[in-house]
Amino acid sequence: MSLGKPSNRPEPSWVMRLFRPVAYLWLWATRFRVLGDMPDLPKYVIVGAPHRTNWDLPHTLAAGLVYGLSINWMGKDSIFKWPFGGLMRWVGGVSVDRSKSNNAVGAMVEQFKTKDRFYLVIPPEGTRTVVAKWKSGFYHIAVGAGVPIVLVYIDYKRRQVGIAEVFYPSGDYDTDIEKIYAIYRECAEGKR
Repeated sequence: MSLGKPSNRPEPSWVMRLFRPVAYLWLWATRFRVLGDMPDLPKYVIVGAPHRTNWDLPHTLAAGLVYGLSINWMGKDSIFKWPFGGLMRWVGGVSVDRSKSNNAVGAMVEQFKTKDRFYLVIPPEGTRTVVAKWKSGFYHIAVGAGVPIVLVYIDYKRRQVGIAEVFYPSGDYDTDIEKIYAIYRECAEGKR
């Protein structure tokens, strides 16, 4: 992983400069490594999988700071309530009410269209429970916004957060999701 500032990224904000050492300390204390390089692109959807524990969030935020990215992430609305709601929004959280249809895909596509830089992390399972099929929202957001999908894995056994691949969706969900599943199977088998 390169730690230098990529050429097209803006100077880090004062918040990022303040908390980046905290991120390194967190990763050191938890004995996690961050592997791979994020693409030098202004916008993309980041798929973080598998999502199995609440500890995924601090590791994700720390990895984002290490990469110098000001990330946003989608989470269920219950974690945005008192007393932590303000903190969750401050660290980039976007509340999603999963109990009703609220066009979250359209809202996120609009965010991509209105911002010069936007990095959105989505846990594709939509829950910490093991599921047979992922929710498709991350894919439809990427296609609607015309941005790639960065496939990121978190491996607690090997204690690492890694960049598996930058995936450019074709618009054929069924074909693409099988390719994405295959990439994550390789990650789980330690082949990436």
